[in-house]
Formats: sequence, C-alpha cells, structure tokens
Amino acid sequence: MINLTEVSLKNRALVWYFIIVLVVGGIFSYIKLGRMEDPNFTIREMIVTAAWPGATAEQMEQQVTDKLESKINDLPGIDYVKSTTRDGTTVIHVLLKDDYKGDVRSSWRDVRNFCHDIENDLPEGVYGPYFNDRFDDVYGSLYAVTGDGFTYEEMRQQAEKIRRMILANVKSVQKVELVGVQSEKVYVEIENAKLAELGISPTALSDALKGQNQMTPAGMIETSTDNVYLRYSGTFENIDDIKNAPINAGGRVVRLGDIAKVEMRYAEPADPKMFFNGEPAVGIAVSMEPGQNIITLGEGLGSLMKSVNEDLPVGLEIHQVSDQPKVVEDSIEEFISTLREAIIIVLAVSFLSLGVRTGMVVAFCIPLVLAAVFCGMYILGIDLQKVSLGALIISLGLLVDDAIIAVEMMSVKLEAGLDRFEAACYAFKATAKPMLTGTLITCAGFIPVGFSAGLAAEFCSALFPVISMALLISWVVSVMVAPLYGYHLIKVEVKHNEEGDTVQYQSKFYTIFRNILTWFLTHRKLVLVATAGLFALSILGMKLVRDEFFPPSTRPEIIVSMRLNDGASLKNTEEVSKRFADFLNQHADEIENYSCYVGEGAPRFVLPFTPEPPVDNYSQFIVVSKDAEHREELSRKIREELENEFPEVRHDIKFLQTGPPADYPIMLKVYGTDKDKVREIGEQVADRVAQDENNTEVHLNWHEKSKVIHLEYDQNKLKAMGLTAQAVSKMVYTELTGATAAQFYKGDRTVDIVLEMAEVDRTDLSKVKELPVYTGRGYVPLEQLADISLRTENGVIGRERLGPCVTVQGNILSGTANDATEKALEAVKDIADNLPAGYKIEAAGSLHDSQKAMGNITKPVPAMIFCIITLLMFQLKNGKLMLLTVLTAPLGLIGVAAGMLIFDQAMGFVAILGVLALSGMIIRNSVILIDQIQKHLEEGETPWDAIMDSAVMRFRPIMLTAAAAILGMIPLMFSTFWGPMAVAIASGLLVATVLTLLVLPTMYATVYKVEKE
Repeated sequence: MINLTEVSLKNRALVWYFIIVLVVGGIFSYIKLGRMEDPNFTIREMIVTAAWPGATAEQMEQQVTDKLESKINDLPGIDYVKSTTRDGTTVIHVLLKDDYKGDVRSSWRDVRNFCHDIENDLPEGVYGPYFNDRFDDVYGSLYAVTGDGFTYEEMRQQAEKIRRMILANVKSVQKVELVGVQSEKVYVEIENAKLAELGISPTALSDALKGQNQMTPAGMIETSTDNVYLRYSGTFENIDDIKNAPINAGGRVVRLGDIAKVEMRYAEPADPKMFFNGEPAVGIAVSMEPGQNIITLGEGLGSLMKSVNEDLPVGLEIHQVSDQPKVVEDSIEEFISTLREAIIIVLAVSFLSLGVRTGMVVAFCIPLVLAAVFCGMYILGIDLQKVSLGALIISLGLLVDDAIIAVEMMSVKLEAGLDRFEAACYAFKATAKPMLTGTLITCAGFIPVGFSAGLAAEFCSALFPVISMALLISWVVSVMVAPLYGYHLIKVEVKHNEEGDTVQYQSKFYTIFRNILTWFLTHRKLVLVATAGLFALSILGMKLVRDEFFPPSTRPEIIVSMRLNDGASLKNTEEVSKRFADFLNQHADEIENYSCYVGEGAPRFVLPFTPEPPVDNYSQFIVVSKDAEHREELSRKIREELENEFPEVRHDIKFLQTGPPADYPIMLKVYGTDKDKVREIGEQVADRVAQDENNTEVHLNWHEKSKVIHLEYDQNKLKAMGLTAQAVSKMVYTELTGATAAQFYKGDRTVDIVLEMAEVDRTDLSKVKELPVYTGRGYVPLEQLADISLRTENGVIGRERLGPCVTVQGNILSGTANDATEKALEAVKDIADNLPAGYKIEAAGSLHDSQKAMGNITKPVPAMIFCIITLLMFQLKNGKLMLLTVLTAPLGLIGVAAGMLIFDQAMGFVAILGVLALSGMIIRNSVILIDQIQKHLEEGETPWDAIMDSAVMRFRPIMLTAAAAILGMIPLMFSTFWGPMAVAIASGLLVATVLTLLVLPTMYATVYKVEKE
C-alpha cells in the first residue's frame, strides 16, 4: 500500500489547498441542504372510491367493491387491498409491497387503467371509480381563516384569494388546498299538499327548470367580415330569476316562487367542516415540492401572511394551525445543540487523554470531516433531518477513532526518539491497514439498514450513507491530514532510563493492567466459563426488555378521534364535537390552539400521520398543548372527560409517531369467508382482550347494524297505475333527499338547483308513508303502493385480501404496543387454534409492522456477515484468527442487556440497528489488537510477551476510541427517538471493550495454548 502519509507530507501545499476547498464546500453545502423534521419515506398506498346511490352496503360490496378489488389485485407488486363499504359508497386502499422497486406513480396509472377496463362491468348508475394517487402529500403549513359574523362563502372567497397568492408568490410550493369549504345550493322546497293540489309531478318541475337554464348553442352567422354569435336570454342569473321561472300547473302558468320556497343555502347534509378554537373556519393547506428547504418555505409564507393580514377586512382573521417550518427549525436547532455537546465531549476526551497539542490535532480533524460529509450529503440529496443528524452524532464518536489511533501511534514513536517525518510515516505503516479494515467493518455493520426494504428501513435509510461517508472520510483524514497537523503541533518529551534507553508503558497504571491481564491468562478456564455465563444471562435478560417498534414523538399535539355509532348523521357528529370543544375552551390556559375536523380527518400535516377518509359519524381534534411536558396531563383530562361525559362516543387519544404509524396500540385482524362469522369471532376476540385491565376501549372497527326503512313494493298495484319500482324510488329520492334539477352559474362557481320536499315532510319518519307518488292521474300516498317497515342491515363492511375482515383494536394504559399485542395474541390463542378452515387471527398494527421490518432487516445480515468475514480474512489471512475476532461481537450483548434494563429503554427497530452496528465496532477493536499481536510475533517475541505487550500497547488507543464513542452517545441518550440506540451502543461497547482487552487475549491464549515461559 502506498504510504499516503508520506505523500501528504511531501505535498503539503496541495493538501492545504484541498483542506480549504473542503471547508468552503462544506459551508456552502450545509447552507444549501434541505431541512425537514422527519426523513421522507414512500407511502405505497392509493385510494380508489366509487358511489352507487341507493345501493345497500351488501349490494355495493358484491357489485362494485368485489369487482374492483379483484381487478386491482392483478397489479404487479401489490401487497394487499383493503376496503370499507357503506351504503352507496366504497373506499378501497391499494397497498404495494415494501420491497417493490418499480415506479410507484406508474403503478397508480396501472390501477386507473385496470379500473377503467371494468367500468362496463359495473352496474348502471355507479359513479366512478375515482382515484387519489396523492395520498402521501404532506401539508406541513396549515392556516385557518375565521371571521365573526362572516359566512362560510365569504371566508372561502378570502381563502381562495390567499391560495392564489401563495401559488403565485411563494417558491417551493407544490399544492395548496382549501379545507372545510361549504358548498352552496339553491333549494326548491314544495309541500306535499301543494303538489297534490296542483297535480304537478316532481319530474315536471325538474324538466321545467332544466329546460329553461340548460346551456345550448344558439348558432353563429358568418358574414363577409365577421363571425357573429347569437346569444339568448332566459338563463338564471340570480335567485329571483329562479323564483320567476314559469311552471305549467294544470293548464295555467304560475311562478315557481308562488308554489315553492326558493332559497340559496349551504348543502344538506353538510360537507366536512373545519373549526379552529371552536370557531367555523376555512383551512388553507400548503404542501412543499420534494427536496426543497421547508424553513425557506416557512419564511416565504410568513412574509406573505404578514402582508395578507394587513389587508384583511375587519373581523376576518388568519391563524397558523400547523407550522412545520417552525417545528423543523426547532428540531434542527435541538439536534445541532446535541451535535455541539457531542463534539465538546469528544474533544474533552481527546484533550484530557492525549494532551492539548495532540488533542488539537484530533479537534481540527472533526470540522474537516463534517464539512466533507456535508458535501457528500448535498451531492446525494440527503436532507438535514432527524435521521441524518442523528447519524452525524453517532458517527462523531467513531470518526475520531482513526485520528486518535494515528496520532497516538505518532506520539508513541516520537517518545521513542523518531523524528516527526519518520514517526508519522511509521504510524501509517503500523495502523493504516488495520484501521481501514476496522473502518470498513464498522460500515458493514450498517449494511442491514442500508439495503433492506420496508418503510422502517426507508425511514432510517440515511444512517448507512452518512455514517459510511463519515468513517471513510475520517480514515483518509487520519492518514493524510492528521499527520500534517501533528507534524506542526505535536511535541513530546522523550523519556530515558538510567541506561539511556527510552521508557514506555512502565507507569504504575500499566503495571496494574499487566497484573490483571496476567490473572486472566492464568485463570483462563474460569474466565471463559464466566464470560459464557454472562452471555447466557444476557440472552435471558433480553426477554425482560420492553419491545417497541418506534416511540411516540415528543411533539405537543394530541390527536383525539371521535366516532359515533355507524349511521349517525354529520349534524349529530357536529353537535357532539361542539360539546367537546366547550370542554377544551375551559382548559384554554393549557392549550396553544386546537382545530377540529367534522366528517373527515385532518390533512396529513406530517408524513407519519394518516388522514381519515370522509365519513359522517367521525370527527377529529388536533389539540396542541403548551409544551410536550404538559401533554400527558392534558391527555389524561381529555380521556376522563370523554369517558365520563361522552359515553355514546368511541374515542381514541394518541400522540404522533416518530416512524411508520399504527391506528391503535392493540390491533388483531380476523379473516374469513363469511361476514357474520368473522364478526362473531371478532366479538369473541374483543371480549377476551378486554379482560386485561391494562387494555381499554377495545372494539371492532365495524360491527353495528344501521337502521333502514324497507319498502316492499306491491308490483300488481304499480303495474295497474302505470308505474315502475324504479320510477317510484326516484320520485321518493327526489322528495326526501333532493335531486339536482338544474344549475346556475355564480362567479367562479357552478351552483346546483335541488328540488326536494319541505323540511316538515322529509324529516319525520312517521310521515314517510304519506309521501305523495304521482301516477299521471294525480297523487297517491306511498303506503298504498308499498309495505313500509323499519329494519336493520350491515351499514359497514370491512374487507381485506379479497374477503371479509374485522379488526379488534384498543388502547393501553401502560407499556408498549408490541408487548400488549403479543399478550393479546397469547390470550386468544385457544380461539385461534379452533377456528374453522378459511379463518385466522393475525397481529396487525405496530407488532405486525415491527415483525415485517425485522424480517426485512435480517435479509441483508448474511451479506453483512460475509463482508465482515471477508475483510477479516484479507486483514488476518488466518481462519482461526478470523473466528476469534468474530466471536468477540456477541460479547456486546452482555452490556446491551444490562444497559437497556438499567435505563428502562425499549428494544425497538432503531435499537436493533444499534446492536447490529455495535458488532462492527467491537470487531474493529479486536482487529487492531489481533493485528498487533501478529506484528509482535513477527518481530520475534514469544507468544506470551506478544499477547501482553500488544494488550498494553493497544490499551490506550482502544480505550480512547471506545470512550469517544461511548461518551459521544450521552447527548443522544436523552432523545426519545435515538435514546434506545445510544444506550445499546454505549453500554454494549463499554462492556465489550473491557472484554476485548482482557477476554480476547485469554481466548487467543486458549486457542493457541500459550503458556508463560
């Protein structure tokens, strides 16, 4: 290998030039890097919806949902399809496999094409299918327009104006959507009695309105010079025009306004609504273009909103609901502060152990490596976010290792009397190759996260490239730049004994260490048995460690979901939500703000948050507490209020997740072939799970029956009167629900004109039998044509993997979701073991995602092991030595188990990554020690002396590098996300380092039967 240190020292000017270039490039790259709170990960999910007005949930499932699902299931790369079918509507979720490597957007185009292919197979009257292939859009900046005394339409107009200003004036904006907009309609209401008196059919009224207002081309006259178009009058320009519309009533013409109530009002049933701090609001949701700097976007939005506020009409206000740019700025500042603390700790280790001048060499290497890493991140498109910044902090304790080893060896040789140039070049010869091998082995420890599939691995994918860049760059810096720094900075005093020879490793400390190591070597059987016992104990101890996929976020938001019984109206949901809003207003001193979404969930304001599709019986509150510290207390009060004052509401209270989300802590899915049987099994499972006192609000995601009025038509009577069931049903639909008869145009909106019965005739169930049905010769009441009865039916049907599926879900009072779900699975094992053929119970939610992620993360482990073993063989060229080195890796588990239990940390996905990476760090230290033993043997020392001298000689660099890595983890230990990994690495490396210096020599002596001569 070319001596790079020698090349560097002989070309100092060139090296100094590249140092300056790297620093300048690093500063530029850091400024240009994108800023985000969480890393991007691909949400491989699309939503397909369809509607069939008048169909029951059963009919919708069989005729629409099943046909669409069966066709979609042919999609290449599909994982599974799940759906929720209600009366007249279906919502289908299409999910791709985690390891699907194709273009996701192309897959969504295929879904569209597949669904369009079978449109002719769907029943007549089906609307759709419609597609939402932007389900993963994140609206990180959310505003609310409110106004005391202003109508929804006035707020919408102002919000629309702001929306256009944002699109036109703010850079990096991808999309701006309005939330909570209430559409207006013109309602023509006529009483039953009036219809019967005039003898006019609803169809005649509808045809009259449509005929007058329908846009029809009137023609064009081509003259010798111009094209002259004909324009006609009579279309509706305002409400008065509609009231004045002429209607033929039994041979005489009357005004529509004389026989019906005509007014414009908001749609009934209402569209999904938004409230901010209890006030009606129209939301403005802003999403950012991929790869942009969200902090810059926030500055642009802030500047625009400041000017908008100055021009708002008196009484109108615009509020910041979600401020992702501010959250990201605070998050990055917090991580930068943590990085700063880690740098200070590592520098303190360097200065205290190596001295001021030698410590300065290490200190000057850190900013250079970081600058080079920032350049690499900019080139690779890696943003500054939680994972990449955490990777920098983790690598900080590792990137100084090579520099410490190099300058420590240089100092040792200077103490031995070599000159600066020779000492620096010797350091390269002695340490460069084992350092490079150790660096590559440490990088190999992160291969599983770098090359595994799945959302969890994708979420943490920045770990591998950032840490690998940092470590490889640090090796280059340690062999080319550190010697250059050391050449100018390091000054040592050469110590001699009475005979004039240099004295090294003869201090009292090293004497004590020699005595301890001698005891280990002479009691090797006891040492190895004790080590094996500790390892076995640690395996047992790992079973006591809590299991958690990803921890909750520390953000102050509390997500409160409220679901009424299936079939509840949006009006009822709104009333219940207002009652809960009154409770929140009473605790305004504990709340920063809150927003409420009635009839749907909040927009996806952070990537790990999954929005709920529109449904009338659902509302969601996003409550922002004053800070994360008060979040727990406020959520406790909210839970007590809901349990005591809202018994009719099924509620769910949760915090944002730091990784891929799950709806509930406990989720078990029951699959089968028959809907009623699946639901019956689900109820048994729910009852069993609810017996655990730690489990609360255990329920099924669908099981309630909905109330319906059933009409059994008398076909003989219908035929005698010249009617059909379809004609009567259409007439009843028009009278009760309202049918769009025509449209008129108001500014930028198209407003429907809806014909319906007067409110008094369509809101009373007892009057359904009196609904007038036009026969051509007059009206007869509906009860003369049909037998009317009140029944119940499936209002909701859940499906997954092309069959019925019900989910048993619930919350927990304490512990982790994974532990609670595993306990629930064990509790229902007897039920699962005795299910009929075709039925099964499986874990879902966090536990399922965790198991899938672990399955994905273990797939590249063989490649990791192969790389590590190959590198060891290249370095050691000996099978026995390779095996000895590899056997030290599991020793880290002794410290990991102890650390996780002492600090009460959960063994989650991130902690597992830490354990895998830890193996590479341990092997790295072992390589350095084994390589040193081989060097001493080559120099002619006896095996005993080679072991003793190598352990003594490598004690300081191994302990220093371990101390830097361990102490550098301390700031991360206080992080909710990184804490488990930091504890696993620090505790594991602490124990493994001590065992490497004492047990590895013992293992070596045992394998090679080394005895003291």
